[in-house]
Amino acid sequence: MSRLTVLLSFLLWPLIAFGQSEEEDIFVEANILGIFYHELGHAVIDIEQLPIFAQEEDAADVFSIYLIDTLYEEESALALAYEASLGFLAEADLREQAAEEVAWWDTHGPDEQRFFNTVCIFYGASPETREDFATDMGLPEERSEYCPDEFWQADDSWGYTLDEMIERGSGETLVFKAPDESLTSEILTHEVAQLNNEMQLREPLEITVESCGQANAFYDPQEVKVIFCTEFEGHLRDLFRSLE
Repeated sequence: MSRLTVLLSFLLWPLIAFGQSEEEDIFVEANILGIFYHELGHAVIDIEQLPIFAQEEDAADVFSIYLIDTLYEEESALALAYEASLGFLAEADLREQAAEEVAWWDTHGPDEQRFFNTVCIFYGASPETREDFATDMGLPEERSEYCPDEFWQADDSWGYTLDEMIERGSGETLVFKAPDESLTSEILTHEVAQLNNEMQLREPLEITVESCGQANAFYDPQEVKVIFCTEFEGHLRDLFRSLE
């Protein structure tokens, strides 16, 4: 099921310039969506009671890029994949510049590995049309030959659940509460409406944008709630500028 809409910055109605450049806003939008899909992956695992046979963080990363490939038509999916992948690379570069050691104990994999995993799965979904993407992202040939299998493994893992949610039809199970006037809220308002038009979860999921005192986004299983911290948008803008 391909979505006909594209990234907000490419829609035919005016977008308020939140950042210093259109390129910056596009990077921020793509990474907000990619991160939202990651946290939605955690929520789907919890709400749909899915078995996970590896690290849940890895499964949520796979869900994010799988959703991008599944929901969007090629031009939009490609734009999202480029920017969301570069988000991981920028995180790695920022940590290196700050001389931060890799937190090997963390449940999240190293950012460089998350970058290549994301690139590989997206490339593997259509290797005959995405060779330029793989080349631009520096995907080694030793990895790229396995990427179609990695995509089909992702499809076997997530495809049935996504199809089931889509077969339930439209609904209002994603509930966006108390949005503010930020770009984050504008993006999530649009995305929640789109997802509600296309699918339903077994039970409602609340999404909020609120101050957390840190640049973060996470799923709270106790409250069945995805929280986007207001501080995160500024962090994404810092990441974009670190790539320049």
